[in-house]
Amino acid sequence: MAEVLAFRVPAGSAHTLLVWGLEPAPGLEHSLFSVFSKFGLLYSVRAHRNAAVAGPGYYAIIKFYSDRDASRAQRACNGQRLFQKSPLKVCVCTKQKGLQQQVLALNSNKCQELANHYLSFNGWSSRIITLQNVSGFDDENGDLGKILQKRSVKYLGAVEVTLPNHGVCTRGVGLGEADIENSEDPLEFVTATRRVQKLAVGKALSSAFQKILLVVLENGKVAVEYNHTQEEPTDSLTEEELKGLVQVNELPLEQFDLEEEVFSDLSFDDEFPSWGIPSN
Repeated sequence: MAEVLAFRVPAGSAHTLLVWGLEPAPGLEHSLFSVFSKFGLLYSVRAHRNAAVAGPGYYAIIKFYSDRDASRAQRACNGQRLFQKSPLKVCVCTKQKGLQQQVLALNSNKCQELANHYLSFNGWSSRIITLQNVSGFDDENGDLGKILQKRSVKYLGAVEVTLPNHGVCTRGVGLGEADIENSEDPLEFVTATRRVQKLAVGKALSSAFQKILLVVLENGKVAVEYNHTQEEPTDSLTEEELKGLVQVNELPLEQFDLEEEVFSDLSFDDEFPSWGIPSN
């Protein structure tokens, strides 16, 4: 039976394993990752200290992208010692009633990791269509002193993702924004600008991946489908029309609900990943 994977944070209980009976040890999460990643791509591994009433030790929550991989890992690892003296208990998490889980888009790094795993490094490519400065002074308060001291930097990015082996091409749009407390400080301005540019491109890349569905067959082969439910008004524009967009409030940016595309994930020393920045 085929399994359909979207570029979303795994939310279903079938994707998640609960591991308990863990003994305290250095590098516990690394040990868990080394064992469970053999069964498939992992979204996250989190180890936690037991509650006081449960006694000493740790438990862990492990999330797979594929519920099929999670099931195989549970069957193989439950009751095994693996990397410690006592056997572990591993079960698939049961669904918690009354809690509605929000389905979030993967950030750009996670999208690339998922694409590389199922499509291979050479199975997809991306390019920046446009990266526009749409900044403006924040004059909503009408305070001239604040206007001169505080500036908002905004960049609008559009990225195209191509899967040549599957004949699929998608686009995404993303907005990066940050406030500069002292606009007279050139270093602060340059640093914030680079942050915002990378954030806009990362959000646009994630948005483009939202329109791709991976269909994983039982034999391991992967097919690709276009996700029409994620289409946006900008998808019908030509490339030149897309480059001409400067009015941010005309774009449906509120739907770009990314999971963790935050400034702390970005390295200011790295250039954009071999995409190149188009000139305005």
